Amino acid sequence: MSRILVESERCKSCGICIDACPKSALAMSKEINGSGYRIVDLDAEKCIQCGICCYVCPDCALEREA
Repeated sequence: MSRILVESERCKSCGICIDACPKSALAMSKEINGSGYRIVDLDAEKCIQCGICCYVCPDCALEREA
């Protein structure tokens, strides 16, 4: 089974993925990336690997791992 990976340096804190997740598995963390943006945190327990977050992210900060 694949899993979703967060490419933290690409995240720009837009929150589009958080709004799109049907299982509320994403939230904004307190961690800040090298560009000064807060990054998305993925709750693997809630995630169903649907990939919607990967599809809607304008910065390709979320990817499916094979």
